[in-house]
Amino acid sequence: MTEHVLVEADGGSRGNPGPAGYGAVVKDAATGEVLAERKAYVGIATNNVAEYSGLIAGLAAAAELGASTVDVRMDSKLVVEQMSGRWKVKHPSMQPLNAEAKELAARFSRVRYEWIPRAENSHADGLANEAMDAGAAKKPEAPKTVKQDRVSPVGWTGATGTPTKLLLVRHGQTAMSVEKRYSGRGDVPLTEHGKQQAAAAAKRLGAMEGLIVDGEAAPIIASPLIRTQQTAQAIADALGGRVETHPGLIETDFGDWEGLTFTEAMERDPEFQTSWLSDTSIAAPGGESFDGVHRRVRKARDELIAKYGGRTLVLVSHVTPIKALLRMGLDAGPSLLFRLHLDLASLSIVEFYPDGNASVRLVNDISHLS
Repeated sequence: MTEHVLVEADGGSRGNPGPAGYGAVVKDAATGEVLAERKAYVGIATNNVAEYSGLIAGLAAAAELGASTVDVRMDSKLVVEQMSGRWKVKHPSMQPLNAEAKELAARFSRVRYEWIPRAENSHADGLANEAMDAGAAKKPEAPKTVKQDRVSPVGWTGATGTPTKLLLVRHGQTAMSVEKRYSGRGDVPLTEHGKQQAAAAAKRLGAMEGLIVDGEAAPIIASPLIRTQQTAQAIADALGGRVETHPGLIETDFGDWEGLTFTEAMERDPEFQTSWLSDTSIAAPGGESFDGVHRRVRKARDELIAKYGGRTLVLVSHVTPIKALLRMGLDAGPSLLFRLHLDLASLSIVEFYPDGNASVRLVNDISHLS
């Protein structure tokens, strides 16, 4: 673990707005050793959106490395001054990105921002250009996405551009969910009732418009655990598609509490569990914190948008990752995790726009189960 790191981040847009991408590098502050690199195509966006996206990716990477202090170097005067608190964030599309970056920055003991000339930011700039080049190479697929039923700007929100629409499906019932036990990384299959729930969700999605374009089903991406894979396969069968797997969509690691009921965990670690329920930065014994899940899921979201930006995707996952995506869409704080209920085999919908805006369209719909 390196406690003090240097984050160099950059973003660019060929057209402003136009095809945009970001790059970020995390280095050991003492030796200059490159510890992590991040780059992604973000779709049609402005320079400022891309710059903020690079900063967020860099801070997330630093957090994953366990850093405690961070020096950020960027050639974006706007981002540096806004993150330093010297300039106000007036543009609506910048506000959620600024809030997300500040939320990440708050996890470190100190973050310092420094403006540098572009010539001194060549590593991150190169990664950003690689991301934009990769995005440009995908242009032949664009006519396919335009034909989908994807809405125009979201009226009064001011969101512009073609959103990436995420249909979020929670897996069906398992024996662990019946007994209300902590079920994180434990790989348990669906019950017979759970298979029926998955079939009902699949039938619901099979009847929705925009999920099959030119005979091709929307991408279906699932957590690697069997309960989500079974649910996703039912959807794939209904749409005539195939299931992809993304490890970032896996459930929270509940560590030593895996398989226990809430009461059993409380009896075992009463003070610790009380603290865990009030502080999302605390991990279950031997497990993962909700903050860690949020960072992981945000990274997965960014990767999927970079790959499938502007399309409709079906994500089959678990309670915490789905709540994390809805939280990003609502630009809400971590208390949402404890105030939002998601049923088994429920459907939620959130859209992420290339200008940084988002729109939550549906939460915890289980009408297909009645």
